[in-house]
Amino acid sequence: MSTGKQVLVIGGTSGIGRATAEFYARAGHRVILSGRDADRAKAVAVDIGGHSRGIGVDLALPAEIAGSLRDTGHVDHLVLAAVERDQNSVRAYDLDRAIRLTTLKLVGYTEVVHAVAGRMTGGGAAVLVGGLAMTRPYPGSTTVTTVNGGVASLVRTLAFELAPLRFNAVHPALVADTPYWQDKPQAVEGALKRTPTGRLATMDDIVDAIAFLLGNRAMNGANLTIDCGATLG
Repeated sequence: MSTGKQVLVIGGTSGIGRATAEFYARAGHRVILSGRDADRAKAVAVDIGGHSRGIGVDLALPAEIAGSLRDTGHVDHLVLAAVERDQNSVRAYDLDRAIRLTTLKLVGYTEVVHAVAGRMTGGGAAVLVGGLAMTRPYPGSTTVTTVNGGVASLVRTLAFELAPLRFNAVHPALVADTPYWQDKPQAVEGALKRTPTGRLATMDDIVDAIAFLLGNRAMNGANLTIDCGATLG
């Protein structure tokens, strides 16, 4: 991995997004990380250090995204890691929550690419973060399953329409050390029993996969499942 690239991490204030921003900052790259709250994003960037800065971007307000990204300059690598948790079933359908998550992850992700693609060169690459719920739904995952399935399709059309820029996605199963799962030991234990390796993916595993997809020029239009073999059975 060469140094000196500019990496834009959308949703970089916590979880996998923050871990990605930290990884690239430690490697000497220039990192721009975003969060809904600009002040929080700036504070996280200071905490990460290196050549990092924070900006405010709210993916649920797609009409404002281009303006929020106006001053990012050239982008070599783009990581779309913003996520919101949603429990939404068909029988008890919360329309407002469904619209918000769908807007955030499908319209919002696409609008970010629209806003910055013109500032990416032919060697540029992006990774979108989806999730294993696209193929393995669970109770209440109706909207999550739908949008992650949309992410899997989105990377293919982006790779086709915006060639030679490359677009891939990672689809993690339960990531045990994310803030969301750390206080849910029963769910973690249940997932652990389904994995042949006897371990669950960590944020470092996901960041390693993101770095692989960004750096390997042969990877394009791919959806990489990271589940420690849980879907084998």
